[in-house]
Amino acid sequence: MRKRFVAIWFRHLITDWFIIRQPALKNQPFVIAAPDHGRMLITAVSAAAQAQGLETGMALADARAMVPGLQVFDDQPELAQKLLLGLGKWTIRYTPSAAVDLPDGLLLDVTGCAHLWGGELPYLQEIIARLNAFGYGVGAAMADSIGAAWAIARYGKTGAVVGSEEQTAVILSLPPAALRLEMQVLSLLQKLGLHQVSSFAAMPRSALRRRFGPALLNRLDQALGREEEMILPIEVIPPYQERLPCLEPILTATGIEIALQRLLETLCKRLQQEGKGFRTALLKAYRVDGKVEEVSIGTNRASHNEVHLFRLFEDKLRSIEPALGIELFVLEATKADDVAAAQETLWTSGCRMDSISFAELVDRLTNKIGANAIRRYLPEQHYWPERSFKAAACLQEKTTTAWRNEKPRPMQLLPVPEPIEVSAPIPDYPPMLFRYQGKLHRIKKADGPERIEREWWLDEGLHRDYYAVEDEAGQRYWLFRSGHYDEDNYRWFIHGFFA
Repeated sequence: MRKRFVAIWFRHLITDWFIIRQPALKNQPFVIAAPDHGRMLITAVSAAAQAQGLETGMALADARAMVPGLQVFDDQPELAQKLLLGLGKWTIRYTPSAAVDLPDGLLLDVTGCAHLWGGELPYLQEIIARLNAFGYGVGAAMADSIGAAWAIARYGKTGAVVGSEEQTAVILSLPPAALRLEMQVLSLLQKLGLHQVSSFAAMPRSALRRRFGPALLNRLDQALGREEEMILPIEVIPPYQERLPCLEPILTATGIEIALQRLLETLCKRLQQEGKGFRTALLKAYRVDGKVEEVSIGTNRASHNEVHLFRLFEDKLRSIEPALGIELFVLEATKADDVAAAQETLWTSGCRMDSISFAELVDRLTNKIGANAIRRYLPEQHYWPERSFKAAACLQEKTTTAWRNEKPRPMQLLPVPEPIEVSAPIPDYPPMLFRYQGKLHRIKKADGPERIEREWWLDEGLHRDYYAVEDEAGQRYWLFRSGHYDEDNYRWFIHGFFA
């Protein structure tokens, strides 16, 4: 497929932005000025000011002499880049690859995009009309190369769609400035009477290089498509992404669901062919008013089961507010992993941890109650209770050591032991009473002590004597005394709760 590019030129980028913010300026001549070596120079002019002969680079004093009552605004150095970046992100609804072309343009790689709008001409006209509706006066063109699109947008016919067969003829008819040449080269060409590209394009390349330098030949080759030129996209295109433009804005929940189903069907089929699946997915809905609605999901194991993935998205689709309508849906696998082949068995006993059905069940639960509500833990080779386990990265992570089950351990372990008040302590015995969070507990049964020493190669401190106790209400707790009973600094703590 041959490459196609669109260049967009904002004739009055900064001043159009001022008019959008202050509509009263629309028919008023005004300029943007900045200090330069002790004087004020014009950096941007409005269309009304340009019509009265004012130009960029002119001294502000001369401009005021030409146009009495001229309004002047201070220049904002980073404003052009910010505006182009925002406009470039907006154009992502038309192509996934858009780049900023300072100081006043955008470059779009539109290869394979135009057919979704009924052809290249309607596609380009749609972009121009939308930007004009925002309040920006633009010139735009489509061609096979970035250089050709740039040249035609600024020096050719606005809205032109130039085919491969006519591109060279159009470029040759334009002035040398259309080749993005330096001012010194343009001045020299002007002095020599070379007012069109055709005036020197057929000259020997060696003579052109000797007289004007290699830059002229490089720009000429780029414009004519002889040398490839790349753009630097505003956003890196994910390797697994699908787009669905809408001929009419989508306003209903049913329409959003249908769009998601189509995207999942296409992207899941592609992932399946490559042996991969979603781990995290992001759905973006580009609204007519310029805002973007987003919802995301995650899975515990790579999946390309579109029915399961749709169920995960289904509850979150309600949060998408279409407002005036959604004109583009984008689904991307922000993280994709290899899909492991399912192990077949002749019979099963219960739900296996590595089964697909179990992983999908966990996905649905975490999607409803939150990713942090369900965790899986694996044993670690440590005696100290806080270090004896770790959170598993995924359901498929294998254990490297067995759980220690020779001693009772609580179902819920506090991340940090909490101090308790005890009464009637007896050496090497649990307390008869303890108070925790303001509530008094009378101990009826107790088991212990179990002494756990600190791992001296990791840290220093007192040992712990643990007791499993039961109060008069039948609740069971895991208590410990830190340090020896006959030491002055011993204290009691609660560390967990038994089922």
